[in-house]
Amino acid sequence: MPSPLAPAVQSTLVNARSYPEYRKFLTELLATGKTTGPNQSELYLRIAHLNQARMDRLDRKVRLTEDFQNFLGGLRNNYLLLVLTEGWCGDAAQIVPVLHWLENATDNIELRLALRDENPDLMDHFLTEGGRSIPKVIFLNPITHEVLADWGPRPAEAQRMSMEYKHKPAPKEDYETHHKELHTWYARDKTAATQAELLTVLKTLEVATD
Repeated sequence: MPSPLAPAVQSTLVNARSYPEYRKFLTELLATGKTTGPNQSELYLRIAHLNQARMDRLDRKVRLTEDFQNFLGGLRNNYLLLVLTEGWCGDAAQIVPVLHWLENATDNIELRLALRDENPDLMDHFLTEGGRSIPKVIFLNPITHEVLADWGPRPAEAQRMSMEYKHKPAPKEDYETHHKELHTWYARDKTAATQAELLTVLKTLEVATD
């Protein structure tokens, strides 16, 4: 029996982009004074520009851990990583380039990126505390497109920081302070937590096929 997720996965894949296509799309969109999604506020545009710089920096400094490189060298199965993202999402800017590192390090992984707000049918199968938090990484069988696992929207410590902010009783006027603190954490972590958690997912998937 086909999975109830199958139609949403298929429709999302139709318009999903490769990483170079995604970067080019964001760059061209920002050149017109826009970002992805319906919110075109000054704040979102400013963050979208910051995100371009963050992705540029990560693209220049590939830092796959030795453990991850060794693991990828022995990867037995193939995986299609379908990621729901947006250009204004700061977490995505810190995580999506790492997924591209994985794609470049092995022929067993293919990365495709799709916009959250254009694919609500799929996004709503992967909510976090009832919210459409991104990025959401969906691990697929590359042939059948069966959903094998999912990860996201961010490493555990970054998630703790975000949820602490989200559930604060005070008004959220200090969003930019939270944003700065979160990205300071990402900078200090140097993708280590993201890599460790993604490695755990892939190891679990590999063991499941033993």
